[in-house]
Amino acid sequence: MATISHVSPLAPAYFPELPLIGGVRFASAAAGVRYKGRTDVMLAVLQPGTAIAGVFTKSATRSAPVLDCQAKLGQPAGGPAAILVNSGNSNAFTGHYGQASVSEITAAVAKVTGVDQSRVFTASTGVIGEPLPHEKIITKLEELNGALSDAAIEDAARAIMTTDTFAKGATAEIEIDGKPVKIAGIAKGSGMIAPDMATMLVYIFTDAAYDQAALQALLSKLTETTFNCITVDSDTSTSDSLMLAATGAAGVDATGNAAFETALNSVMLDLSQQVVRDGEGATKFVEIRVTGAASDADAKIHGLAIANSPLVKTAIAGEDPNWGRVVMAIGKSGAAADRDSLTIRFGDILVAENGWVSPNYSEDQAAAYMKGQDLVIAVDLGLGSGKATVWTCDLTHGYIEINADYRS
Repeated sequence: MATISHVSPLAPAYFPELPLIGGVRFASAAAGVRYKGRTDVMLAVLQPGTAIAGVFTKSATRSAPVLDCQAKLGQPAGGPAAILVNSGNSNAFTGHYGQASVSEITAAVAKVTGVDQSRVFTASTGVIGEPLPHEKIITKLEELNGALSDAAIEDAARAIMTTDTFAKGATAEIEIDGKPVKIAGIAKGSGMIAPDMATMLVYIFTDAAYDQAALQALLSKLTETTFNCITVDSDTSTSDSLMLAATGAAGVDATGNAAFETALNSVMLDLSQQVVRDGEGATKFVEIRVTGAASDADAKIHGLAIANSPLVKTAIAGEDPNWGRVVMAIGKSGAAADRDSLTIRFGDILVAENGWVSPNYSEDQAAAYMKGQDLVIAVDLGLGSGKATVWTCDLTHGYIEINADYRS
């Protein structure tokens, strides 16, 4: 696995100060799953009554931990729950051995923490196709359980990193019925990022109470405009997992509350955009706004076609305002488009309209704009009211350097 020697130039200035979330405690440890001395396992234990929702990769080759989590979802909130995550090895494409590893780990977590095995959720991220040395993780469980703390979420965020160059966290706080409600989330992801659902792991915690079925519906809904609207390299991981836990420790039921939905959306959007900002080798963060499409679905198809185009992404890396590549991506997307109704803008610069370059277009002005770190490409199809926004990054030599020797 390539060693990352620098922090992404698009990284936030610091890891945010995340609030303590009542009802959940964290611990992390170095188990040596792939590298000695590297923190690579995190454990979270949640109080009884916690409702848990999840969204996972739709990959046909998804990992044993993903399959196990999917089978366990949908339970009404009951006893305590636990989440254990390791980095360095994805436990994917490992056949019956992978399933046995999950069973061994979940049984061991249950024994050490007192959580029923049916409420123990795991995730693994890292190299595909290598057996997970689960015994290394199991030997650390007593240490992890003894170190559990409600103030250790940042350490947990660092424990799940692979090629990430910075730990990712986000938070929001609102009032419901005069009582404070907190949300805090952590994520990992840098490469193998594309919708369905965008290698990415995300864990979000709130002290609100929430009906489990409603929580699942809300998470699935908000994922479509956050984590399913980002792409780094168009590759969908075998391990993508997004889990949301509502502990109820605040004594407030947020089920159906609009302010809570807005706050949760802000946390999810923040985390998803941080994943793009940590895209492997990325030097540019790009927002692609599509309007005037025949439908919202068509708008998203066009947006992702632009965002995933290697030609568009390399032009952005080279600071080249090559709008012809945007036209190309729209044309190949398969969604409805009319060449002569297209309008394209780079930031506030009108580049093309009515199927041709704008008469007032300035290549020098556009080239100067492309030197920025945060860019906006806006496309109006002129066909209807459909719209979508997706986020991506440029494609640089750095991406090749990281991935060419990923397993070494």
